Formats: sequence, C-alpha cells, structure tokens
Amino acid sequence: MATRLYLLFLLAAVCPAERLLTPADLVAFPEISECALSPDGRTVAVVTPEGHIRLHDVAGGGARALTGGEYRDSSLRWSPDGQKIAFFSNRKGAALWVAEVASGQLTPVAEIVHSNFWLPSRGSGLEWSPDSRRLAVVGADPAIPPPSSDPRLITRLQFKSRTDFTDNRREHIWIVDAAGGKPQALTSGNFHEHSIHWNGNRIAFLSNRQPDPDAVHNYDLFLAEVDSGAIRRLTDTPGCEYGPVFSPAGSWIAYTATTRATTTIDSVAEDAHVWKVPAEGGPAIELNHSLDRRSSQPRWAPDSSTVYFLAGDRGRQVIYKVLAEGGKALPVFERDLTVSAYAVGSKLVYLAGDNRRLAELHAGETPLTDQSRALAGIHLSEPVRLEYPSFDRTPIEGWLLPPARRVKGRQYPLLLSIHGGPHGMYGCSLARNLRLQILSARGYAVLYLNPRGSSGYGQKFSDGCLNDWGGGDYKDLMAGVDYALSRFPWLDSGRMGVLGGSYGGYMTNWIITQTPRFRAAVASASLSNLISFYATSLYHDLVHAEFNGFPWEGDNFARLWERSPLKHVAKVQTPTLFLHGQLDHDVHISDAEQMYVALRRRGVKTALASYPREGHGFTEKAHNIDALERTLAWLDQYLKEPER
Repeated sequence: MATRLYLLFLLAAVCPAERLLTPADLVAFPEISECALSPDGRTVAVVTPEGHIRLHDVAGGGARALTGGEYRDSSLRWSPDGQKIAFFSNRKGAALWVAEVASGQLTPVAEIVHSNFWLPSRGSGLEWSPDSRRLAVVGADPAIPPPSSDPRLITRLQFKSRTDFTDNRREHIWIVDAAGGKPQALTSGNFHEHSIHWNGNRIAFLSNRQPDPDAVHNYDLFLAEVDSGAIRRLTDTPGCEYGPVFSPAGSWIAYTATTRATTTIDSVAEDAHVWKVPAEGGPAIELNHSLDRRSSQPRWAPDSSTVYFLAGDRGRQVIYKVLAEGGKALPVFERDLTVSAYAVGSKLVYLAGDNRRLAELHAGETPLTDQSRALAGIHLSEPVRLEYPSFDRTPIEGWLLPPARRVKGRQYPLLLSIHGGPHGMYGCSLARNLRLQILSARGYAVLYLNPRGSSGYGQKFSDGCLNDWGGGDYKDLMAGVDYALSRFPWLDSGRMGVLGGSYGGYMTNWIITQTPRFRAAVASASLSNLISFYATSLYHDLVHAEFNGFPWEGDNFARLWERSPLKHVAKVQTPTLFLHGQLDHDVHISDAEQMYVALRRRGVKTALASYPREGHGFTEKAHNIDALERTLAWLDQYLKEPER
C-alpha cells in the first residue's frame, strides 16, 4: 500500500494536473497573423502575436527578431531584391516603414491616412516596384477634411462605416520613394481603388465603377500605368472580382470572382472561384469550376504552371492547387487544418492550426514554430465529429465538445452554439473555438453545427437558407440537438442553453420564439427585426440579396416580418441575456433593445449589457472577458444544479 501511494505521489509530481481554461484565457493566446516569403525562398517573415516582425529560416535553422518594442507592425512586403521589408506600423513619425533585413535599420517612409469607409474583402494595400526603389500604397487624400458632424447632412446610401459615419474620403493608389518622401497620387476621383499588385509598369487593382457604387456592390479589375497614370478596365462582369495577382512573367492575372448580379458587402451566399485573365485584355477563364467550394487568396507557382488557392471544405480551410490551364483542383494535403495565410516558393509556407493547436508556421510538412507550447498544462477537450440526417435527409456535419473532465455516470447540461454569417463555417481551429473550450471547462457540453447556409459544403448547401432564414437551418439545428441527445445519454435534455453572435444571435432569438426547450439563452450582436435591420445596418444589401429583392417588392415585407423573431416574441419563455456594442453599425443595438424591452414587458427574465466604443466584434480585452463572464454567469444561474 505504501509503495502504491508513493508511486501515485511521484506520478503527480512528474505530471502535474492540467488547469482548466477561464474567461481571462480568451485573450491570452493571440496567434501569428502573417507570413511573407523572401524572393529567394529561404526566409519567411511573420508577424508575431505581439505584433513584431520575426524572420525564420525556411530550412529550419532558427529565427531572429527584426522589430520589437511596444509597437505593432503589419502588412509585410519583401522588396524584389530581398534586402528590405516594407510594413505598416503604429510607430511615431510615419505609418509606412521600411526595414533593412541585414542590419535591422528602420526608415520612416510616409504618413498614410485612410478613409473609414468599409471596403469588404479588400486585398493588398502595399506593394513594391520591380526595381525595389518605390512603393505603391492605398490610402486617402490627407488634404480632404471629413464632413461636418454638427449637423450631419446625409446624401448617400452608404452613410455608415462599422462604428461611425462615413467620412466621404476615397481610397486611392499612391506612389512614394522607399527612402521616404511625399506620396504622389496615381489615381483620383469619386471611386475607391484597392487590392493592388505591381508588375513591370502596371499596377492591377479593384474598383467599383458602378454609377452609384453604394447601391451595387461590384468590384471589377483594372490596370493603371505607373508612368502615365492611364487606366484600363480588364473585366466588366455582374459579379465581384477579388485579390488580383500577376503571374511571374506578367502575362496573366489570377483572381477569385463571383458571377451573380445581386450580392452583398457582407456574408455573400455565392462561393467565389479562381479565374485568370490576360493582362493585355481578353476573355477570362475559370480555372477550378469543377471544385464546388468557396475559394480565396490565389497565388502563382514560381514557374507559372500552377495556381494555388485556399478553399473551405467541411470545417477545414486548406491549400488547393490547379493547373494554370484549368482542370481538376486538388488539395495539397488532406489534414484537418485551418490555414489562415500562406506563400508559394520552392516550398509552401503557411500558418495553420487545428482543434488542439494554435496557428503554427510550416514549411512544407515541417513546423517552424511552437506557439502552442503556451497551452502546456491546460486541459483541452477533444471534439467529437458528428454527421446526421436532417428533417429532409440532408446530411449535416457538426461537433460535440464534451465537458472538461467529464465524470462517468453524471449528467451534463448542453449548449447549442450557432455561428454567424449566415454563410460562416465552424471547423478545425482552436483559436476560433477557444470560447467553446472555455464553456467546456465550465462543465458544459457544447454542440456546434454547420446547418444549411454554411460555407464549405458546396453552392447548393450555401444557398440553403436564401429566403428561408429560420426555416431549414432552424430544423437542421434542432435535428442536431435531438441526434446529440440520442447518441450521448449523459447529456441532460432538461438543462439546455442556446447562444450565438450576429446571425447566430438572430438564430438564438428565433429559437426561443419557436420552442421552450432551452432554459437559458445568450444573444450577442443579434438581429430581431429584419425590417428595421434593413435600414439601420451598414450592409442593408444583405436583405435584398438573401430575400429575393427589396423589402417593398412583392410580399417581401410580410416575409421579413414573418421571419423576424420580434413578431413571435409573445411565445418566449426562455431567460435571455443580450450582449451588444453601442457603436455596432453591422447590427444596430436597437435590434437587441426591441427584444429586451418586449421580454421585460412580458415578465421574462432578461438583461441587456451594452458596451461603449464597441462595434460588431469587440476590440477591448476587458470587454471580451466581461462578455464571456456574464455569459457564464447567466448560463450557470439557469442550467447548473445547486451544490449539494
């Protein structure tokens, strides 16, 4: 007996108990956010979690810091000669900087100002000239003052940015000497230019040149001659082009694009595919038509034979490749990863994480970083993959995250967590699912699903919620709850909660108006009234893209009201907490206020926490922690059994 106790003591000393995650951990594990490969393919620059530039030997020979201090750097771009890196920074004296790679010497280049206008899916805003002497940068004219706000005269459709009112400045392309100087405007006028790539004497860019760009979201591809400033249009399509990049020889431009005329600046239903167009002009060619997956970030192989790109697939986001002539697109690897950034050289370098690891820098199959060592000594639950038939036999995928340190024979409360979008996707990413891990650490089982409307399962599936919010997607979620309860008998059907943000907040509000099964709900940045949402959101085009046209057309007002949780609020019995940013122009706080007041009037337990200075996604660490702590306290109040 004494020997056994000694062995147990020795095991505990060698293998200390793992601690559980807490709300403070939500902001404790930032990730590497960028990777940029040197022209010779030997060195990759990354932005560390602290916001510094670090250089890694692709062969695995080590790393060194290029920048440091209290500043945050971003948008890394190697010069073509491999001797410098340009970047943006919050350092004093300039926004645009250049670092000498060999010496680490930093040169302030120019102060750059930006419009606060929200340009969704914008690509690169910083590029080098081929001779490594100049930089092209996207920014606004500093000489144009913002409009008066006392009083504020509104004359345009897109009069809101994400947390403010539009300043009416336009983003243009500027050229500046890399040694420093005053930027010179390459483009001007009443349109925005963005998403640039420089080859030879030409800069490819995107611009919405519709008669009223605020009314129709439609990026097209253009070329600007650097010496003369002449502009030539390359595409004129009803859909949107994104992320143009020249082939190494400059003869082709690869990009991604949609094709539908009706679209939205937020959460587009249509999956973009990879295209190429001759740089001299001509018909565009779709390269990966046979791959029924949403694609982004095209990159050319050094010999121009292949185009690489990212695509979402059943909870993963991985690198694919397709021949430059088009054909069958193939994944570069089949692992369950989420790739957030990558670069192409003699080796592929990329940032990728999974269910148990933060994003790490890889060169081919070899990891070059070990950021996940910060998780040592922390208990993480392992998600169980689920696939089940919905009400109409459509297969639905999801995951169940068991409660941390589950004890056999005990019953546990179940939380249904719903992603935003509606065309978002849950999947293989610890960083994106860290909030769910913290809920698990509190003793909850967490069910997270990809109902119809989610991306990653093909175009038909992504279109599955069009004109049907709260219809088939709601049934998919309820079928998932029933499936989980039948498969895992240790789940307590009498203690269930539901939570989500943005569209997940809409669905949370919808669910509590449709069923009393859930004993607690937390709706973050949530929609409740689709009619008022149409006019108060900065992306009011989401409504006419998702619901067959403008609200006043046909019977759309009736349809929008029927699918508004507020219409059915008299049925709600579930105690509900609302969390919302006071400056949220994606979903105005009035949507949460309407639900909150209705529930209060009806005597349903409810609370509304509003966060100053915050928009649709919280930026202040204290607010993120507070929101999660309030969520847990609310759920504990209604779902936890009293201590005996």
